[in-house]
Amino acid sequence: MIGSPPLSASIVAMDTIVTAKVIGASPDIRPALDRALGWFSQVERVCSRFDPQSEVFQLSSQVGHPVQVSGLLFEAIRFGVEVANISGGLFDPTVGAAQALRGFDRNYVTGQRMSPDADGAVSYKDVLLDSERQTITLRRPLLIDLGAVAKGMAIDLAAKELAGFESFCIDAGGDLYVKGVSECGEAWRIGIEHPRSPGLIATLQLSDGAVCTSGDYARRRSETDGEHHLLDPRTGSSPRQVISCTVLAPTAMVADALSTAAFIAGPVDGPRLLTAQDVDGMFVGADLAITTTPRFERWTA
Repeated sequence: MIGSPPLSASIVAMDTIVTAKVIGASPDIRPALDRALGWFSQVERVCSRFDPQSEVFQLSSQVGHPVQVSGLLFEAIRFGVEVANISGGLFDPTVGAAQALRGFDRNYVTGQRMSPDADGAVSYKDVLLDSERQTITLRRPLLIDLGAVAKGMAIDLAAKELAGFESFCIDAGGDLYVKGVSECGEAWRIGIEHPRSPGLIATLQLSDGAVCTSGDYARRRSETDGEHHLLDPRTGSSPRQVISCTVLAPTAMVADALSTAAFIAGPVDGPRLLTAQDVDGMFVGADLAITTTPRFERWTA
């Protein structure tokens, strides 16, 4: 029932606060919220490259032969490889070892630094997928980084748990999926963080879909060298032309991965990439100039 107080629940997962909120009144909301949030811990247990017990970390040591994996991990890696193909390798899920060598190697829960026995000079073409047998073969030792896939996947799985409700929002550290209307009875208003100043750089309105942002401010290696967690596989360093990229898409998995790929592509090729995939986005350049896809304005509040 619109107008009823929203019911929400939060957890810490994937190095952020995750909140799920349902608008309305129903005795089924609380267990549905618990199931929805449970997906974040489950996806993290499978897909975290920072956990030596995770399925994706264990996969890194099994080279040269097919490995049967869970459906969840297979889909995450399959999707990552698909985005790599779409983007011509700008997005590459095999950069885990390269990221660790750059200093992005610390488990946010334990503080432990991970030093995988893997090759940094690899690519998504070293990952062979067999959909029929649900196996993955690694041609070389490599560590798959699902950081730009796993959170979006968890958001989408959580959204499926809440699909029976008319209106809800799932917020995972600013990456969102919304449906219906907010507690105000209107489309959800979503603020996009300004990458350099306190406050917002844009406000969007959305009733059904996902919004994800990749920014150079999220995780920096240091305050001086300009390197951050987004890596251009072509150069081995962080891109500098774009400092923030926001993508709207039907699913969070698509928005999450494409915001990373488009960030790396830059302010000219990035919008072309998004348009070719029939999604919309906004780019903030290093000079704070804003570039958008042609249809982006229809989402602005």
